[in-house]
Amino acid sequence: MTHGPGTNGLILEEPLLWEKGKPGRVAYSLPHRDVPEETVDQNLLGDGPEFTDLGELDVVRHYTRLSQWNFGIDTGMYPLGSCTMKYNPKINEKMAATAGLASAHPLLEAGLSQGILKLYYELEQFLSAITGMDAVSLQPSAGAQGELTAMLMFAAYFRKKGEQRTKILIPDTAHGTNPASAALCGFTAIPLASGKHGILDPTAVEELMDDETVGIMVTNPNTLGLFEEHIREITDIVHSRGGLVYGDGANMNAIMGVVDIKRCGIDAVHLNLHKTFSTPHGGGGPGSGPVCVTAELAPYLPVPRVARTDEGYVLETQSAESIGRVHGFFGNVSVLIRAYSYILSMGPNNLKKASQLAVLNGAYVKARLLDTFDLAYDRPCMHECVFSDARQLPFKITTLDMAKRLIDHGYHPPTIYFPLVVSGAIMIEPTETECKDDLDSFIEVFQAIAQEAENDGERLRQAPVITKVRRLDETQAARKPCLRG
Repeated sequence: MTHGPGTNGLILEEPLLWEKGKPGRVAYSLPHRDVPEETVDQNLLGDGPEFTDLGELDVVRHYTRLSQWNFGIDTGMYPLGSCTMKYNPKINEKMAATAGLASAHPLLEAGLSQGILKLYYELEQFLSAITGMDAVSLQPSAGAQGELTAMLMFAAYFRKKGEQRTKILIPDTAHGTNPASAALCGFTAIPLASGKHGILDPTAVEELMDDETVGIMVTNPNTLGLFEEHIREITDIVHSRGGLVYGDGANMNAIMGVVDIKRCGIDAVHLNLHKTFSTPHGGGGPGSGPVCVTAELAPYLPVPRVARTDEGYVLETQSAESIGRVHGFFGNVSVLIRAYSYILSMGPNNLKKASQLAVLNGAYVKARLLDTFDLAYDRPCMHECVFSDARQLPFKITTLDMAKRLIDHGYHPPTIYFPLVVSGAIMIEPTETECKDDLDSFIEVFQAIAQEAENDGERLRQAPVITKVRRLDETQAARKPCLRG
């Protein structure tokens, strides 16, 4: 049997802190009080939480043991499609922790914030150059908020023109948050089915695009990992009807330095700095979703915006057509600093190479697993490939079974059951940071699991079998979650 890095080694049990503590234990020592003791009115404080008493060793061991239950990118490979869980150089973490930047108060006046304002300004220029777009806002703090920001700008654009447009086209291969972002701006999402090759058919766009339609939200490469080859023809159709085109740039890591977004006909695109540009991704944040737009939409960008003057850098807050703020301050600063550091350290040639390696790795995984799993769309893929469990279903083995079995071998499962256009989908994105040896190990394990599906299906249906927690009841886990360790 082929083995990955997984093993059933020492995994320590750990109770809740409330079960662990004992009265009288302390984890700190304070100097003798040299000021008079004051009584505080308990009515003002109210009833606080009943914290347990813990010693220093209790606290250290508790969190160390919990950390040993975690799986992270520093532990092993994350083949999650559409999430880009890649290794990020630690130098960028160090830059984000620079004292003068990390400790700066967000309300400092511009004259005392020239360094960070310069960083913002230059990062905007970098992102403009990378996408080919004309102007950038760094404010949005996540990809979905970047989508929302773009939709708010689209709405403002049509209000200014005096047009009442209420619909927007959203392909079935778009990212899942696209319809929600559009709906929050009052637009009705009109589903757009992909063609037989897994990409958009311009004829279908032409049939749906009318004077009541805002435009289209396109994910490119799409969630099947395929490049929308007809993108220029599609954007021409939308523009000919007075519409706008939004590009979901969450998959920018496949085309960075290769594709000019503006020349594709995109009017606004968001980027996930926390995926493509070196911030650890997952667990809810932090994130950053800058929006890059054409000159026509630049007046609608959120304020404040950084401007360069003879006296230095300033934040401009006056813009009659701006949609206003979308963030309490200016953005998730630490993520912006990491992205700035990453771009400077990589340079244009290596940013392009990162995309090329992401595509090479995706294509390699697809080619190696082509005889093992069913491929819904057997076409050249970009950074990710989407298989299904069609060949394993005759043995009553599903995508979920195989994903759980990967855990026994020490691999985080890939994205499963998405995109919805592929039944039993297995979406694999190896990213550009995995070497061939590690990819081969993952591929061989997955091939062995597929063989196990034919020979030992019962064991596979029970997987994972060597983990601290065995397979959960998926339905009950969602309806009645148990939060104990």
